[in-house]
Amino acid sequence: MDREDFRKLLGEIGQMRMPFGKYGPAGVPPRGMPIYDLPPEYLSWFKQRGFPKGRLGELLAIVCEIKDVGMDLVFDPLREANGGRVTYRVKRPRERNFGEGD
Repeated sequence: MDREDFRKLLGEIGQMRMPFGKYGPAGVPPRGMPIYDLPPEYLSWFKQRGFPKGRLGELLAIVCEIKDVGMDLVFDPLREANGGRVTYRVKRPRERNFGEGD
């Protein structure tokens, strides 16, 4: 793969967001998590059970391979261009107790 092909591939990875599941738009509004920020454990789960069909599956497999070999830093320019790493945090309900004498 030459530089220009790799640059196009990274551009495509940079634009792809997870369209379903825990990291999809319902879990990470408004558009879902960028696939380059998906946790390695999530990608490994797909690797064991099979990636989705189509271009999304191909790109997820490439991202998984890049992360498996420890080259996650290749995605840093994409993160910088998009405002930083996207994280997934489960929102905990705030507990307020205004009872007397507690």
